[in-house]
Amino acid sequence: MMNALVVLSGGQDSTTCLYWALNRFGAGHVAAVTFDYGQRHRIELDCAVQVATLAEVPHTLLPIDTFAALGGNALTDARMAVRPGVDARTCLPNTFVPGRNLIFLTFAAALAYQWSIHHLVTGVAQTDYSGYPDCRQPAIQALEQAIRLGMDYDLTIHTPLMFKTKAETVRMARELGALPALAWTHTCYNGQQPPCGVCPACDLRAKGFAEAGIPDPLVERFRGSPA
Repeated sequence: MMNALVVLSGGQDSTTCLYWALNRFGAGHVAAVTFDYGQRHRIELDCAVQVATLAEVPHTLLPIDTFAALGGNALTDARMAVRPGVDARTCLPNTFVPGRNLIFLTFAAALAYQWSIHHLVTGVAQTDYSGYPDCRQPAIQALEQAIRLGMDYDLTIHTPLMFKTKAETVRMARELGALPALAWTHTCYNGQQPPCGVCPACDLRAKGFAEAGIPDPLVERFRGSPA
């Protein structure tokens, strides 16, 4: 019986959370779900499949393409480039996809309901430099309550990384045995493999591994690849 469903993006944080769930709920009791939301960089979908395979967990891919139709952000709109800093109007980076985590968790909850799963796990963290509002604890707590009321269903949303720095997340990944899987994750906002190393996401990831004193398995994998 599945006890937990992990929202798996194919990135560093959600992969760490997948291994957290395996540690907490046990092998054979964890499933993963990934959303195809029209993201520009399709590589992250392949990474999610690879990570789920390495972790030996059932994996479901769900299509929700409305975000691409809405556009207006650098992660779904091919006309926009990732820019440093924040937008003067919103005070948020142009990589912010409004409502993304709220929608992801609502769809994940609907899937969990179908499968009689009572625990959702997501890698959101309000300590992340970008400060996306739908990554903050009050937003997640409010959504959890809304889902419980709207579905009349006992569901708990777990956020193991909520108050962790990137360095703390890296150390946690090592403790959980997730480092080999992190070699197959995707973080780069520019969609590059090997990662570009200069976008805000690459910079944050590199800083976390540097502060933790641990080599990034993803960088090491490409460093070891033949030219």
